[in-house]
Amino acid sequence: MLFSLLLVDQQPTNPIALFAPYLLIGVVFYFLLFMPMQKQKKRQAELLKNLKSGDVVTTTGGIVGTIVSVEEDTIVLRVKPDNVKLQFSRAAVGALVGADGQK
Repeated sequence: MLFSLLLVDQQPTNPIALFAPYLLIGVVFYFLLFMPMQKQKKRQAELLKNLKSGDVVTTTGGIVGTIVSVEEDTIVLRVKPDNVKLQFSRAAVGALVGADGQK
């Protein structure tokens, strides 16, 4: 008898209330993780698109050099002290180094 009373007193739960915490976690992840990653990807794509001869860049491998020529998918870097010319994929450029040596 007591068991049947407990079942009658229980209110049905709202399905939206069950999924609300998961939805909230998804929104937080989007704004904290995915949105900044997308902005970084856009900045990197813009950097690679705007490379020109004379820019000083750092590759993803850590090599710093001056761009000598830019072709469709490759760039040629002049690396000091011996002015060695190295050919890299355009995607290998990690950052543009400013005139004062800062990124």
